[in-house]
Amino acid sequence: MRILKAIFAHTSGRIGGFIVGLYLLLAALGLLGLTPHDPLAQYRVDRLHAPGGGYWMGTDLFGRDVASRLMMGIGQSFTVAFFSVAFATLAGTVLGLAAAWFGRRWDGLLMRIMDVLLAFPAILLALLIVAVAGPGTWTSVLAIGIVYTPIFTRVVRGPALSLKAREFVDAARTFGSSPSYILTRHLLLNLVAPLTVQVTLALAWALLTEAGLSFLGLGTQPPAASLGLMLSDSRNLMETAPWLMIFPGIAIMISILGFNLLGDALRDILDPKMRRAIA
Repeated sequence: MRILKAIFAHTSGRIGGFIVGLYLLLAALGLLGLTPHDPLAQYRVDRLHAPGGGYWMGTDLFGRDVASRLMMGIGQSFTVAFFSVAFATLAGTVLGLAAAWFGRRWDGLLMRIMDVLLAFPAILLALLIVAVAGPGTWTSVLAIGIVYTPIFTRVVRGPALSLKAREFVDAARTFGSSPSYILTRHLLLNLVAPLTVQVTLALAWALLTEAGLSFLGLGTQPPAASLGLMLSDSRNLMETAPWLMIFPGIAIMISILGFNLLGDALRDILDPKMRRAIA
């Protein structure tokens, strides 16, 4: 509750929280099918209808309502982003804690594997995984999750190594606490703040990566909608129907901006030097 109050008291947090909240609402409505029109229904007589009248954002080449497909696309893109970041958070946290706890050979082996993954640009590694596994929504989730796992591993490993050497961990070992108790109670709980910030920022990256995969035809497949797929479909209609590119492009830009603003606010709020402002 105090964190929420601090977010709303923070300018970036207030703006970012509003944007993210609005997008979550649109995503929920899109996934539940509560859209102005059927996003999959084709009306040839209304094809390439300019924004206005019964179509707030116009229609596409097949007469489908752009606003309805945008809501469906936001829901689809957010689903991929949330599941992929959840996968990366879980895998990265486990690997980071394992590397810090076991140390030596395990630490060196795991970190070298993470270094190899980090050596590839995110979109190229995701493209490689999707090319091997085949295009699709859940393939995109797996690819994006694997791509961002090394980042979470490093975010967890560094502070965990520092916490492992602290006196309260030595005291817990002296009193016979099990390794699982120490890892969860003394290490993991102290990593909630950096993980929260990293999750927020990773969601913005995941949205952008998902849009890139769908734009290249390797993510969400037609007739379903995603923001990147809508941009891809509008490439040949930029001059005759610019709204087909403008609205999805703006939607991607604002969603990434919202998560970045919220992440910046959380980073300021959860900084130890600013905890007095939360208390």
